[in-house]
Amino acid sequence: MLVKFILPGLVEAKTPRSRPIKYSLFPPLGLATLASFLNDDDEAVLVDDHVQVWQMDDAPDLVVIQVYITSASRSYAIADHYRAKASFVILGGLHVTSLPDEAARHADAIFIGPGEQTFPQFLADFRKGQAQKRYVSGGGRTLAGLPMIRRDLIKRERYLVPNSIVVSRGCPHHCDFCYKDAFFEGGKSFYMQRVDDALAEIDRLPGKHLYFLDDHLFGAKKFARDLFSGMKGMGRVWQAAATIDSILDSDLIERAAEAGLRSLFIGFESLSQHSLASSNKKQNLGRSYGEAIRKMNDLGIMINGSFVFGMDGDSRDVFSQTVDWAVGQGITTATFHIMTPYPGTALYNRMAEGGRMLHHDWNRYDTRQVVFRPKGMTAKELKAGYDQAYRDFYSWTNIFRASFSHDRPKHIAKHLAYSAGWKKFEGLWALAIRSGVLQTMHPVLETILGEVKRREPKSGMLQAKKNEGFFN
Repeated sequence: MLVKFILPGLVEAKTPRSRPIKYSLFPPLGLATLASFLNDDDEAVLVDDHVQVWQMDDAPDLVVIQVYITSASRSYAIADHYRAKASFVILGGLHVTSLPDEAARHADAIFIGPGEQTFPQFLADFRKGQAQKRYVSGGGRTLAGLPMIRRDLIKRERYLVPNSIVVSRGCPHHCDFCYKDAFFEGGKSFYMQRVDDALAEIDRLPGKHLYFLDDHLFGAKKFARDLFSGMKGMGRVWQAAATIDSILDSDLIERAAEAGLRSLFIGFESLSQHSLASSNKKQNLGRSYGEAIRKMNDLGIMINGSFVFGMDGDSRDVFSQTVDWAVGQGITTATFHIMTPYPGTALYNRMAEGGRMLHHDWNRYDTRQVVFRPKGMTAKELKAGYDQAYRDFYSWTNIFRASFSHDRPKHIAKHLAYSAGWKKFEGLWALAIRSGVLQTMHPVLETILGEVKRREPKSGMLQAKKNEGFFN
């Protein structure tokens, strides 16, 4: 049986070269995980529309398409194409779970929720000619005993961070704007691999650099503590995401630093307690952002801060206030978002009931465009303020200002190297990836990272920004 796994790209990008470099950061691990359930005599092909040119003149027995909201139009077009050629097409992913009836019009079967528990049953049904129309993930979710991810299907040379890894699913928190909350509804919303299995997967990855794509790596304290203990001595340099409360309420951040953590994605989202409360961002309420930042700075951990603009409590001065605060705190990089009510979220339901949604053009639901009617400003002002925030934060003046807010020369140099080296020369990184030069650079970069780790345990050089490939 020939099975084709496809991650579609944004519809408006005609070729991989016309897409932003952020889409070349991480390979599609979800599809590679599903491929691991195939039989040995099955043939699997994995296509990432973001990074490669591929042909649609084939007719696989089975086509598996992962759908995000901004790729929905292209996903449906690909699905319709293969169905017309008599391939059996299944659709899954966040957007399918949010709008199953919409997706079902373009598929022979759809998957609602995470697919690890339901895909094996589908394969058994499909081989017998008895595939169902819908497969819904419910209780009993687990990552224990999963087969090894089919990393052999991934073209490592096409990605800036090929060593991405996921050791947990979901998140213990339930923010109103979170796209993934509905995805894990109906069963466990947060669950982890066995620590030994996670360590074994880490050990199989070449080189030194890792990026944990987990929504909240620190979300289960015992799991995180055991994982970090196991990683000590492995010689890894890595990045991850966590929350303010997990940094302040335990010693996990110190244990992570000892195990090689060099950069952390933090969802600050808003400086307003009222906005945090209205978004159900409880893990940030009453927490000292400054204390958490000082703790990470003392450990030499760089910070990628996430901020959301357009909440109902925001006024036109929220942009300059947020940028000034982030620069003054020495935040290494910032990822700004326009609040986007995704279908299936509590935020979307409130906005839709209030008649505040402007349209349902899913291609524009990318957190860079305004798709709802804001309260404290016009849609045009929200978009302009968002764009200005990026320009201001990454101006040379503010890069230097934030760098010199640190009190140690090594932290100043590290901040300058990353903030300027990545953002200001993003085009060069794109050229390196697309020309194939980056692949030849990987051994050199790994050597540099290893030297940095040996000489200075609290520094790091090459970083990749958490969520740049997904939300910004």
